[in-house]
Amino acid sequence: MPFCRFSIPLLAALLLVVPAPAVLLAADKPVQHAALSSPMLAVPQQSDLSRPVEAQKGPDSGLPLPRFVSLAADKVNARTGPGSRYPIAWQYQRRGLPVEVVAEYEYWRRIRDRDGTETWVHKNLTSGRRYALVDGMVRDLFKKPDAAADVLLQAEPGVQVRLRKCQEAWCQVEIAGSKGWMPRQHLWGLYSDESFD
Repeated sequence: MPFCRFSIPLLAALLLVVPAPAVLLAADKPVQHAALSSPMLAVPQQSDLSRPVEAQKGPDSGLPLPRFVSLAADKVNARTGPGSRYPIAWQYQRRGLPVEVVAEYEYWRRIRDRDGTETWVHKNLTSGRRYALVDGMVRDLFKKPDAAADVLLQAEPGVQVRLRKCQEAWCQVEIAGSKGWMPRQHLWGLYSDESFD
């Protein structure tokens, strides 16, 4: 019977996708995770944040690849492929989360998050506003771009900061309404050679 022949593999495939519990990101909402069915999505974490010497241009946007952007909505469905017909791997629930665009396909962007996982999101769910995550351990926010300057506050790992400008070794950032300076090496979400105002 054709129904029996195809229903058992379909049932087995449905049972393989098992949702995992929510995890909390520092100072934010939970992110709902689900098991990934494609080994292509698991990639090693990038060891340093230097762009390739010969940066490519995205075929659809004309912008450099790779490049950093941020998520433009409170809820962003991350899919296993470039299209709404592909299953949702999980849902990001953090507007402004920095992600790295590593590929483009029409209206879809393949992004890499801080954990090194790659998924696809619609281009309308990304923004050019720049954010970063505090990296490593508790970091000081300084009044001036000088390690001897007054400390305005301390930020825990994973805290999201708004990038205002970056010059050489320092970036001006905003955390919960406080503007100050942090060494760029303490931030994830920008390249080591990147400068902007």
